[in-house]
Amino acid sequence: MPQDSRDSSAAQSAGAGFRTTHWSVVLAAGDDGSPRGMVALEELCRAYWYPLYAFVRRKGHDAEDARDLTQQFFVRLIEGNRVSLADPQRGRFRTFLLGSLQNFLLNEWAKSARQKRGGQFEFVPLLSDDPENLYAAEPADHRTPEMLFEQRWAAAVMDRAFTRLAAGQSAGRARLFEALQPFIWGDKSGTPHAETATALGLSEGAVRVAVHRLRGRFRELLREEIAQTVATPEEVNDELRHLIEIVSRAPM
Repeated sequence: MPQDSRDSSAAQSAGAGFRTTHWSVVLAAGDDGSPRGMVALEELCRAYWYPLYAFVRRKGHDAEDARDLTQQFFVRLIEGNRVSLADPQRGRFRTFLLGSLQNFLLNEWAKSARQKRGGQFEFVPLLSDDPENLYAAEPADHRTPEMLFEQRWAAAVMDRAFTRLAAGQSAGRARLFEALQPFIWGDKSGTPHAETATALGLSEGAVRVAVHRLRGRFRELLREEIAQTVATPEEVNDELRHLIEIVSRAPM
């Protein structure tokens, strides 16, 4: 099948349930009477907290200030009705978040920094793990804050899809799924299918079929996650290609 036909079919498939994606739901958070929109917005903020934290760190802020800055940005975004300014026709959700954060850093933190740390806000722990542990593990390179943000964003999207894939496995398939995880994205496992099959007591053909199915389901979930952060079904393919490009050029 030609690539254009595959992309067209994929876009039509993505469009089937597109009306319930996060962009449309989150925009409803601009209305005070939409708790559903606020829940969706908080979910996205929780999912993509770290990419923005890493951006702030790369802008030269220390760990403590970066935590405060990122947290206060999300508090203002959620509680301050700033999402009502979002226009999905002007870009992807990651672009909106990064642009909003840049404006916040430039124009608003100077005022809030004069208040006592934490000010009048009661911070909600959007990230359970210490983000500095993640940041400390970043490779030492010369990537710009914007490049690091995109890299971490891509990783977060893939992690959400993979978490959903794992959650969808039955208890009886837990051992199989654990053994096949390295084969799901790309082909980076150093263990041949035959060796994995022997360890699992399966035929090599059965392992190949299982890997094929897991990869297919992972791609579906990845597309669903991407669809929640773009404005139209047609943008899903472009965003997916962009994500793959970002991951492929990540420093090893």
